[in-house]
Amino acid sequence: MERRTFLRGAVVGSSAAAFGGTLMRGAVYAAPAQPGTGPYGALLAPDANGIALPGGFTSRVIARSGRTVAGTSYTWHSAPDGGACFADATGWIYVSNSEVDPGGGASAVRFDSSGNVTDAYRILSGTRQNCAGGRTPWNSWLSCEEVSLGHVYETDPRGVAAAVRRAAMGRFKHEAAAADPVRKVVYLTEDETNGCFYRFVPATWGDLSAGTLQVLVAGTAASGSFTWANVPDPDGSPTATRSQVSGAKRFNGGEGCHYADDTVWFTTKGDNRVWRLDLAAGTYALAYDDSLVSGSAPLTGVDNITGSSSGDLYVAEDGGNMEICLITPADVVSPFLRVSGQSGSEITGPAFSPDGTRLYFSSQRGTSGSSSGGITYEVRGPFRS
Repeated sequence: MERRTFLRGAVVGSSAAAFGGTLMRGAVYAAPAQPGTGPYGALLAPDANGIALPGGFTSRVIARSGRTVAGTSYTWHSAPDGGACFADATGWIYVSNSEVDPGGGASAVRFDSSGNVTDAYRILSGTRQNCAGGRTPWNSWLSCEEVSLGHVYETDPRGVAAAVRRAAMGRFKHEAAAADPVRKVVYLTEDETNGCFYRFVPATWGDLSAGTLQVLVAGTAASGSFTWANVPDPDGSPTATRSQVSGAKRFNGGEGCHYADDTVWFTTKGDNRVWRLDLAAGTYALAYDDSLVSGSAPLTGVDNITGSSSGDLYVAEDGGNMEICLITPADVVSPFLRVSGQSGSEITGPAFSPDGTRLYFSSQRGTSGSSSGGITYEVRGPFRS
């Protein structure tokens, strides 16, 4: 998710619910979303951390790249990117990728039941440009390499078990992953201008060492029905995975991916869109498209995406106004927070704590505009449920 150099037109822990309060029961989305007043009202002036938030919300800095995480002896990684939260005894863990090449990998911060930082440590090393990823229902973190012929690595958020490369999940420019415990598959995005949308079907659910990689097949329209086709050679060499199946639908720069309640949402940065797949009906449509917005589009540079128990989607911007925007089940899109004074950065890794009262995210390059200037934040407040 390095800063985009092209613009469009130029253009909890169990199978029933995605962890962190992301099950969207009864949410019905009629795309595409339009601007309106958000459920928390207007943003106030930036706080001491430079974060503009609605009334009742507060922010704090959790970690800074190249500095020791307060209360620990661990130095936080550069270019923090995709992230997720995991339950841990009476507290929780926030994991974060490092989008640098070489080096990459991922780190974690552990919190007690009161939200105090108690530890920080490395969970993945020796990889390249770890961008986004996704959590599994069995509480592992899938860290994805955003490089040509990149891999997915399954990691232990607690840092106990060694990370494992999951070659069966295919080699391509991986971005994000989202597990579907109903169909027992993992969805995968591809960060290419003519990329595809995939799903991995494990031979045994809960074990990603073997299985079948499939690609979404559909027409060229912005909505319609879809099917899945097997990718003959997931290794992607000599023929790229996206070029192996006739009729595979193309997406302009796949980014974040989120599953809940028989629906998977994913974003494409090249055209500033949020896509929605109705998995029960076998159809796809646009949940958001900035070119279809009436007036000024509040959400641009779409990137990472997550959800809350209320059915709200939270979409982070790569550039844009440095906002996390909210899309409600009523198809209203509005800014939830804005980071000021960091126009050379991007927002990454949004994820909710297990109880849904804290939102974690990073500014990948902070005020310096450098990968060594990343800042990881926590926002607390009256999130609706």
